[in-house]
Amino acid sequence: MKKIDLHTHVGNFGGWASVASDIESIIKNMETYDIEKTVLCSSGPNFNEDTNDAFKKYPDKIFPTVYVNPLDGEKCINMLRHYVEDEGFMGIKMNPLKSAFVADDVVVDPVMKLAEVYDIPVFMHSGHPPYSLPWSIALLAERHPNVRTVMIHMGHGHGVYIDAALKMARRYSNLYLEMSGMPMGCKIKEAYDTVGKDRIMFGIDTPFHHPTVEMQKVITSGLDEKGIEDVFYNNAKKFLRL
Repeated sequence: MKKIDLHTHVGNFGGWASVASDIESIIKNMETYDIEKTVLCSSGPNFNEDTNDAFKKYPDKIFPTVYVNPLDGEKCINMLRHYVEDEGFMGIKMNPLKSAFVADDVVVDPVMKLAEVYDIPVFMHSGHPPYSLPWSIALLAERHPNVRTVMIHMGHGHGVYIDAALKMARRYSNLYLEMSGMPMGCKIKEAYDTVGKDRIMFGIDTPFHHPTVEMQKVITSGLDEKGIEDVFYNNAKKFLRL
């Protein structure tokens, strides 16, 4: 079954993570596991050239997103403009936990306003207090209703946060869910049934997770074949406007 991976990193994560992924290993996994396209970001805001190099080498395989830290102010905005306008990047990645800003802080508004101007999606890490909780991401989505906002990990590993991700997505139609790192396969089906058949999507979060682990969560979620195909491929194809 064809797949689109909504969340993968290229580059090196040091420190506690001590993991890395290069574009050749990503492409090899894509070929092995029938992944048609990958939404790619770097390991952090200072390494967007890693994504750019991968995109230039494999333009048909990569959907490039610029990783920004809104706390960088003008530097962030200039970086965003450059990669979208000059390099053809198609989305924005932010991680409130890593960059230490609350997801709905007003400092994020200039990034969201540019996302609306460019009509490109925003991918936001979720699931870790105090910065990236689903309620805060929902408040951001509420303030920017015309921006397609993806809650990466849909609450991540905490059951209360996963439940909140679904509740918030049911409330705001511009809020979408991606399921990498989220351990409860049954919540994929619940999202499909109660949030919207087109608003839950497959992701891997390379190099933190292996494709087969994330695939099994979808396959064993309780969805029928059509639902599995939607989560693996159709929903992302529609969302990314491929």
